[in-house]
Amino acid sequence: MTDKISSKITWENYSGENLLELEELCNGYKSFISSNKTERECVNYFINECIKHNFKDLREVIERGEKLKKGDRVYYSKMDKTLILAIIGEENLENGFNIIGSHIDAPRVDIKQSPVYEVDGLCYFDTHYYGGIKKYHWVARPMCLKGVVIKSNGDKVTIDIGDGENDPYIGFSDLLPHLWKDQAMKKGVDVIEGEQLNLLVGSKPSNSEKNKVKNAILSILNEKYGIYEEDLISSELEAVPAGPAKDYGLDRSMIIGYGQDDRVCAFTSFMAMLRINEMPKRTSVCILVDKEEIGSTGATGMDSKLFENFSAEILNCCLDNYSDLILRRALDRSYMLSADVTCAYDANFPNETPKQSTAFFGKGVAISKYTGSRGKSGCNDANPEFLGKLRNIFNKEGVYYQVGELGKVDQGGGGTIAYFLSRYGMEVVDIGVPLQNMHAPFEVASKADIYEAYRAYRTFYRDLV
Repeated sequence: MTDKISSKITWENYSGENLLELEELCNGYKSFISSNKTERECVNYFINECIKHNFKDLREVIERGEKLKKGDRVYYSKMDKTLILAIIGEENLENGFNIIGSHIDAPRVDIKQSPVYEVDGLCYFDTHYYGGIKKYHWVARPMCLKGVVIKSNGDKVTIDIGDGENDPYIGFSDLLPHLWKDQAMKKGVDVIEGEQLNLLVGSKPSNSEKNKVKNAILSILNEKYGIYEEDLISSELEAVPAGPAKDYGLDRSMIIGYGQDDRVCAFTSFMAMLRINEMPKRTSVCILVDKEEIGSTGATGMDSKLFENFSAEILNCCLDNYSDLILRRALDRSYMLSADVTCAYDANFPNETPKQSTAFFGKGVAISKYTGSRGKSGCNDANPEFLGKLRNIFNKEGVYYQVGELGKVDQGGGGTIAYFLSRYGMEVVDIGVPLQNMHAPFEVASKADIYEAYRAYRTFYRDLV
């Protein structure tokens, strides 16, 4: 079979059965990203779905001293913000895993630990933006407040304001165009500065003698959630765009929604894992990780020992002769798809997205041999032998794919989690869904590319040996 790289668009080749499966997948995806806008919400959703599909908590397996056998399904959560799943395959684990890794954090605006203040009759939350954003994108639009607060007695309180039917919105203000003469002269990076992202949360005064509006807001938080101002010291609150994901385009061929980088790849790789009905030849692993947007740092990021520790526990639960050498061999012999988005061609910006090397909407999942910036700095740069294996299994299954880079050379760039796992010696390549408006409050993806990503990930789990 010839390669599925062609000038033809995937839509032209879909049967009625394909279109039904595509819409079913994309409707589930829209629901997922509409309801799960933080890492914690994503992990909670994924665990609930895991349990429905007979996955066991690896921690409980370890505590009971159980052994895992071929076909067993397990999951492992870290701090409620990162999740790893595995299905034990037929082959000896020392021969390696088939791994797909994506991230579930997304650019946003975080609430600081001492955030509440009042100035000139208005109450604000002080913030610090998270990830690479154009700050002017985030003003003058409705926002939600989501996250958790840990009270002094250790109780965890979940905050979710903005997406409920009767919830109020909050947001960041912008300067009216009638008065923007000085603002208009600034460079784009300075139009809105980080310290101007102050979240407006109230204006109605209470009966207190001073800080009347601030005290009114704190009273609302206390009445609804039982929390006090000092409880915010131990909080993790995020301001994220309000509103659901929806079909985009008059032909409904695309999806617009918040957090598609990289939850579009997380959802499709997760669903591909859930729908493995037969025992895979090689042990399949799905990584849904935190902190990619800020360098994969911290205990829940890919730069931690999280995956290495998980792999050691899996091997120890499966083998009677576990050793560090077996772990090293398993990691070295593994295959990994770094499932992350790339930029899609945009006819409004042809200079930055050259046609020859940029992925297009509707032409399938995008394979990126390398990411990085300028001289490929910070990238993995996959081996052609591995790309050849992927092409082979995708062509046999009829998966539509294309190749794409992250825009014009020397214009900018970016990285993924690929190189964190390639340092174990395993074969790794980036493969994901092309997006327009990446890192904006609302990103756009093609339904066809989402569907082909799912098909590619399912094929990788099942067929690469």
